[in-house]
Amino acid sequence: MKALVKFDHGPGNLEIRNVPVPVPGAGEVLVAVKAAGICGSDLHIYHSDIAIPVRPPVVIGHEFSGVVCDVGDGVTEYAPGERIVSETAYSFCGRCSQCASGFYNLCPERRTLGYWYNGVFTSYTVVPAARIHRLPDVVDDVSGAMIEPLACVTHAIYDLSVIRAGDVVLVSGPGAIGLMAAQVAKAQGAVVVLAGTAVDTARLDLARTLGILETVNIQEESLVDRINQLTGSEGADCVIECSGNAAATNAGLTLCKKRGYFVQIGLGGKPVMFDLDTVCYRELKFSGSLGSTKWSWNKAIDLVHSGRVNLSALASHTLPITRWREAFELFENKRGCKLILTPVAD
Repeated sequence: MKALVKFDHGPGNLEIRNVPVPVPGAGEVLVAVKAAGICGSDLHIYHSDIAIPVRPPVVIGHEFSGVVCDVGDGVTEYAPGERIVSETAYSFCGRCSQCASGFYNLCPERRTLGYWYNGVFTSYTVVPAARIHRLPDVVDDVSGAMIEPLACVTHAIYDLSVIRAGDVVLVSGPGAIGLMAAQVAKAQGAVVVLAGTAVDTARLDLARTLGILETVNIQEESLVDRINQLTGSEGADCVIECSGNAAATNAGLTLCKKRGYFVQIGLGGKPVMFDLDTVCYRELKFSGSLGSTKWSWNKAIDLVHSGRVNLSALASHTLPITRWREAFELFENKRGCKLILTPVAD
């Protein structure tokens, strides 16, 4: 079968190769991939500027939906034909304090699908049965392929911040993650301000169709003025930074109210300079966010199943994996929103 393989360390070193169909071992499930989303971290793997361990040669990709084809020894809870999605934490120690508290996303021995174990930019993949979640029938395959990033967003919002009805929430970066975060915050009853630049015009327009009415192009309008108008100059109750841009991080810190929440989701791929004194003087509850947990997956699926979050509207391009270069270029140039890759016949 054809697969997109990171065949060596270093920038680039990514190509379509023929690889064998995997066989599920004990406790594992063989899944036919139906749709797979491109994540910003896939581009970081391509450029070799990500801190998460990568073990070439490895099939990359970790956001997907699929159908169970076969099960390994000991798997009794799933059967061929079931539609599923899967968490990315393929393995973790299960013994450290983070695993014991349910935050195995932070286990120092965590090894990830599409980084360490063969991922989903291909036709078939193997995942542990313990990491699988059933996909409701009303959720289509493309939306299912976006459950993984939504689970990362629900982890950031529900586990690392507090958003109450009526709060003002600033989301910076209207990419797919930002549009998900804006919808989740809105589902909590917040007044959401989504900020971007001129290159994000189409995405800001899309946000308004999703009910995110407070959008700001910071190159044409003062974000400070908009936040001050909505908060009486107190600042946003919560800032969710999704762009990985240093300027957005610094702006968010100054626009967050005293004792407010600031969560950094976006990865910049390089060190970011910011004023730590601002965090201290304003007593901000500052947190980074990495990955997801089982609870955040359950919450993500519920939000989509109930219609409170619309994922299908975010899918702007669907391309076969053989056109991955085109898809990666679209992503890096901020053309479209969520890019989906599909398997190709051998």
